[in-house]
Amino acid sequence: MSERLLPTDPASIGGHRLLARLGAGGMGVVYLGRTEAGALAAVKVIQAEYAHEPDFRARFRREVETARRVTSPWAVPVIGADPDADEPWLATAFVPGPSLEEAVARHGPLPTRSVRVLGRMLAAALREVHAAGLVHRDVKPANVLLAVDGPRLIDFGIARATDETAITSADMVVGTPGFLSPEQAEARGAAVGPASDIFSLGCLLAYAASGRPPFGTGTADALLYRTVHDEPDLSGIEALEDTEDTEGTGGVELLTLLHLCLAKDPADRPTAEQFGTVLLVEDAVPDGGQIDWLPEDVVRIIADRSAEMLALPDIEPTVADAPAEAPRDGDADSEKASSGRRRLLLASGAAVLLAAGGTAAWAALRDEDDPGASASGARRWAIGVQADLSGAQKTTGQAQERGARLAVEQFNARRKKPFEITLKTADDGGSAGRAPAAAKKLIQDTDVLAVLGPTNDEAAHAVLGTYDEALLPLLSVSAGELVLTSEEYRSFLQCRPSDAAVALPISVYLMKQKETRRAGLLQDRTGSTYAQETATITAWMLRNMSRPVYPRVVPAGTEDTEPVIADMLRAGIGSFVYAGNAPGAARVAKQLAAAGFDRPRIASQRVIDPAFLEQAGNAAEGWVLCASFVDPAAVPAAAAFTAAFRKRFGAAPGYYAAEAYDTVNLVLQELVKATKGERPPGRKELVGLLRKSRYKGITKQFSFRPADGQFTGWGVFLHQVEGGRFRFVGEAPSKV
Repeated sequence: MSERLLPTDPASIGGHRLLARLGAGGMGVVYLGRTEAGALAAVKVIQAEYAHEPDFRARFRREVETARRVTSPWAVPVIGADPDADEPWLATAFVPGPSLEEAVARHGPLPTRSVRVLGRMLAAALREVHAAGLVHRDVKPANVLLAVDGPRLIDFGIARATDETAITSADMVVGTPGFLSPEQAEARGAAVGPASDIFSLGCLLAYAASGRPPFGTGTADALLYRTVHDEPDLSGIEALEDTEDTEGTGGVELLTLLHLCLAKDPADRPTAEQFGTVLLVEDAVPDGGQIDWLPEDVVRIIADRSAEMLALPDIEPTVADAPAEAPRDGDADSEKASSGRRRLLLASGAAVLLAAGGTAAWAALRDEDDPGASASGARRWAIGVQADLSGAQKTTGQAQERGARLAVEQFNARRKKPFEITLKTADDGGSAGRAPAAAKKLIQDTDVLAVLGPTNDEAAHAVLGTYDEALLPLLSVSAGELVLTSEEYRSFLQCRPSDAAVALPISVYLMKQKETRRAGLLQDRTGSTYAQETATITAWMLRNMSRPVYPRVVPAGTEDTEPVIADMLRAGIGSFVYAGNAPGAARVAKQLAAAGFDRPRIASQRVIDPAFLEQAGNAAEGWVLCASFVDPAAVPAAAAFTAAFRKRFGAAPGYYAAEAYDTVNLVLQELVKATKGERPPGRKELVGLLRKSRYKGITKQFSFRPADGQFTGWGVFLHQVEGGRFRFVGEAPSKV
C-alpha cells in the first residue's frame, strides 16, 4: 500500500514527519506522515512547477477551503494545510483501509447488506457536503476508503459551491466518466447541483453490488453518451433478490433505490436527507455500522494494513517537549521558558477562545487553591482539575473535584510528607468551546504537574492535542469514548475502561441468564457515538457467543418508539438491551412494562441518571446497568473514604468522586517515588512513570499500557434498580 521515500523526498512537511509514499501523479505526491502528537496523516504535496500557476494555486486553495467546510464522520477531515507554501500541501487523517475500487477489484462485489450500509453512510456524508452549500462532483469508488467503522469520502479537489462560478471552462466535462451524472456529461455548468452527487452515488453503489459500472466500460465518449441516453444495467443486482436476501426485501429495496438515484431528471432523484432517513430500512443500516458490516476478506486487508502501522518509526523529541524540570522562581531562564511556551500555545490555536472570552473567561477559570495553602505564599507543586463545575454535568464534575481535593488535603495532613501539594481547578462548563482556555490556564502554570479531567468526551476531544503538545499528563476519570484512544497521544492516560469495554459485560450477563431466546438490541441514535459503541460491541459479542440478536435502530430525536418495541416483542425476544441515554431508556422501560415484558433488561452507564428513575417510575424496577464507577457507600474498602467525604463536604460522595480520589492518590504515589531533593519530576518524565505504574485503589486496580496510556484493568460494575433507586451490585462478570 506504500512505497519507500526517495532520496529527493523531504523529511517533513508542515510539522508532519514523512514516513512513506502512498502515491504519486503528474502534479504531486501523497505521503504517509505522522504529526508530532503521533497521529498518522495523508499529506498531499503539489509540485512547485504547478504551484507557480495562479489558476492551479487558486483551485488548490479552494480544495482546502472546501474540505474544511465538511464535518462528517464519513468524510476524511483536514488536519492541516498551507496552500500558500512554495509547494502547497494538504494533510488529512489517514485511513489504512483499501478504496472501494480496490476492494471490489480484489474480492468481487460486496454483499447486499454491506452495500446498503455503505449507501446510508455515504448519503450522510453528502448530506453534510450539501448542507455546507457544496457539490462534491467526483463521487466514485476510488474516492471512498473503507474502514471497519464505515467508509470515508475523500478528494474535494473539484468540488465547488452551488452558487460559485467554476474555475474550469464552461464546456469542460468535470468528473470521472462512468460515475458522473447526465448534467455533468453534457457540461451543463450551473445545473450540476446536489442531485448530481446522488446520481454518482447510485453509480457507485451499483458498482459495489455488481462489480461493474452501470453504464459499462469503454472510451470516455461512449460512457458519456450512455450516461445521457441509455438505461443503467442493474441486472446483477436484480439477481441478488433470490440469492442473498433471505427475507425478500433487501435486494428489492436496493434495486428500487438505485433506479431512483439514476433517474435522468435531477428533480426525480432523492435528496441525501431522504436517502438516509426514508429510503433505507432504519435498523438495517446503523449509524457508524456494525463491526461486521464488511465481508471478512476486506476486514482482513484493513487489519493487515493497520498492523503495518505499528512498525512505523517513532517520532523524535520535538520543541513541544516540556523541560525535564520546571523553571523555579528566580531562575534566569524562567521568563524565557514561559515566553516560549506561550508562543507554542498561540501557534496551536489553544488561545483563540480565551482571547474571545476576555475578562469573563478569566473570571470563570479562577484558581481555587487548597484551603491549607501556606500564608507565606511559598511555591508548592500542584495537581490540576479541569472539569464541568457549572454546566449540564456539574454534579459529576463537582464530585470529581471534591474527591481530588480530599486526596490532596489528606496528603498534606501527613506528619512526614516529602512535599506539599495544592489543587488548582479550571471550570470548562463541559463545553468543547471553553475547554481549550481551561487547558491553557493549567498548562501555563508551571507548578501544575498533572491534570485530572475533563468531565465529558466533548471537552476531552477539544483539549487532548493541547495537553499533548505540552506533554502535561492528562488523566481521564469519566470521559470514555473509544475514539479517545484511537490516536497515540503522548501524555494521555484513560483511568477507566472505555465505553465499549463497559458494554462487554452486557453480553456476558445475558449469557448467564436462563433465557436462551434471541436478545433484542435497540440503538437510539440520540446517544450518538456512545450508543453506537455500546450497540456495536454488544451485537458483536453475542454473535461470537452464538446468541442470536434482533437489532433495531431509531433515528435521533425519536419520541415514539412504541412501534419499534412492538416489532421487537413480536419477534419473540427473550431479553432487551438499550443503547442510548436516560430519557430514551425511560420511554422504552414504560413501553416494555405496559406490554408485560419482565425478562432481563439491561443498559450501560448513561442510564444511571436520576432522569431515568423519575421519568420511568415503577417501570425502571429490575433494570440492570453496567458502569465504570462504584457507589462508594456500598463498597467496604471505601468506608473510610465515604466517612471522610461526608465529614468534609456534608454529603455522601457522588459517582466518580472515589475514582477521582484514587486517581490523585495514584499521581501522588508516583511523585513520592520520583522525588529527588526539592525538585519534582518533569512533566514528560511523569507521563512515563504514570503509564508504567500500578495502583490498588478503593475502586479498582489501576494499570496502563505504557505505549499509549490505555487502561488495562477491568473496572466494570453492575448496578440494579431496586425500590426506586440504583443499588450497587458489585463487579461485573467478565467470563461466561
